[in-house]
Amino acid sequence: MSAPVPDLAPLTPGARRVLDAASELFYERGIHAVGVDTIAEAAGVTKKTLYDRFGSKEALVVSYLQHRDARWRQHLASHLDQVPEPGPERVLAVFDAAVSWSHENSMKGCSAINARAEIGDGHDGHPVFPEVTRQKAWLLDVFTDLCRDAGMVSPAALARTMMLLYEGAIVTVGMETFAEPFELARDVARTLLRRSANGPTTDVGP
Repeated sequence: MSAPVPDLAPLTPGARRVLDAASELFYERGIHAVGVDTIAEAAGVTKKTLYDRFGSKEALVVSYLQHRDARWRQHLASHLDQVPEPGPERVLAVFDAAVSWSHENSMKGCSAINARAEIGDGHDGHPVFPEVTRQKAWLLDVFTDLCRDAGMVSPAALARTMMLLYEGAIVTVGMETFAEPFELARDVARTLLRRSANGPTTDVGP
C-alpha cells in the first residue's frame, strides 16, 4: 500500500487547543464563516498565540486537513490490518472503514471536498488546493495497490471506479440524499470486483 501520511510536527499544548477548536469550527461551520477571533476564543488563547503557532489562517486550515487526514489513514490502516491477505475483501475493507468513519466523523461529508468547494479555482496559490489534491491522489493510489495486489483485471481502471464509488458515497453522506450510501457503494464494489476477477467486462452495473 502507499506510504502513510508524512509525520506531522508535534504540537505545543496551546497549538493543540487552537487546532482542536479550529477543526471543530471549520468542519461544522465552514472555513470562510469562521474567523481567527472565534477560533482563539474557543481555544482559550490570544490571537497572538494562534499566529505564533500557525502563522496564518490558511496554514491553520492546512494543518486541520492534514491532521484529520492522518486520523483517517490510521483508521483505514486498522481495518486493512484485519484483512491482511490480498483479495477482494481487502479492497472492500476501505468501504468498511469509511462506514464507521463517516458515522463518527463525517456527518457533513468529506472535509477535503468541503474545503475545496470554499476556495478558488485551484490556480490562485491557495495552499488548500494542493493539500486536498494530495489526499485524494493518495487514496486513489491505495485503491490501485489493493486492486493490483488482488490480481484484478485492469487494476488502475478498476481503482478509478472504486474511487468514484467512494467519492460519490461520501458526498451523499454530506448531502443526506439517502441513507447508508457507503453500504450501497460497497455492494456495487463487491460485484465489480467479482466480475473483474473473472475477466474483463463492459457491464459495470451491480
